[in-house]
Amino acid sequence: MTDRAVAAAVSYVQDRAGIVPEVALVLGSGLGALADAAEGVAVPYADIPGFPVSTAPGHAGRLILGRLFGRACVVMQGRVHMYEGYSPQEVVFPIRVMAALGARTLVLTNAAGGMHPEDRVGNLVVIEDHLSLAIASGLDPLRGPNDPAAGPRFVSMNRAYDPDLVALAEGLGGLRRGTYAHVVGPSFEPPALIRLLKLAGCDLVGMSTVPEVIAARHLGLRVLAVSAVTNIAVDSVASPHVTTEAEVWEAARTVEPKLLALMRDLIPALPEVPS
Repeated sequence: MTDRAVAAAVSYVQDRAGIVPEVALVLGSGLGALADAAEGVAVPYADIPGFPVSTAPGHAGRLILGRLFGRACVVMQGRVHMYEGYSPQEVVFPIRVMAALGARTLVLTNAAGGMHPEDRVGNLVVIEDHLSLAIASGLDPLRGPNDPAAGPRFVSMNRAYDPDLVALAEGLGGLRRGTYAHVVGPSFEPPALIRLLKLAGCDLVGMSTVPEVIAARHLGLRVLAVSAVTNIAVDSVASPHVTTEAEVWEAARTVEPKLLALMRDLIPALPEVPS
C-alpha cells in the first residue's frame, strides 16, 4: 500500500472524527464488545478508501475514534487476516492508518489456542515474544520497497513487545507471560505442528497479531499484545477432542468481561508517548 493510499484513508476518517488518538487498539476474534465502551464515531471499514474489510465471523469491521477509559483512542472492532486472502501488506494497512492518525501506542488482543501446561480456557496471557514460520518463509509485511521516512529497512524484533508495557499488564491483571506462535490458517493446527511449536518454546498459537506487530515496530510504535485462551491446542492424534469454531466463539464471549476489566485499568495507566 502506498503513502497516497494511507493519506486517502486518513483524510476520509479525519473528515468524520476530529480526534487525534494517543492509543490504537485492535480487537480480535469475538472480543469486539470492548469497542462498545468507546464514546465516539464509528466508521465501517468498507467506507474507508483502501481499507481491507473483515470477512471473518466475530469481526464487526468498524473503526471507532473517540475516548475510551479517559484516553483518546482509535479502535479496530475486528481485524483482517491473511487467511481471508489478504496479503501481509493489506493486513497491516490499518496499522499504518492508525499511526498516521496520531497513535503512538498499539494494544492488540487475539483469541489463541493454549499450549502451556497452566493454560485454561478463559485465561489472559500477555505476549512477550513470537514465532512465525510464515514470516520466516517470506510473508513479512515489510517485504518490498522501503520508505525510509516511515521506518528503517531492517527492523529489530528484539523487545518487539515493549518490556515496560508487558510488566504493566502483568502487574495490573495478574497475567503470566507467553510466546505466541503465528500461523496463517484458516485450518486449525494438526497435533504434529502443536508438538513442534511446544518444542520451540511457544505457549500460544493463533492466526493474527504478528504481521501487525512488525508493521507497528517499523513505524516506531510501542506495542502490547494480550491473548485470550479460547481453546486448548491438541497435541496428540489419540485425543478425542476436535477443535471447532463454535468453541472458540463461545469461549471468546465468556472472556470478554475479564478483558474489559483489564483494559479499564490498563488504558488509563499507559504512559504518554511524545508524538
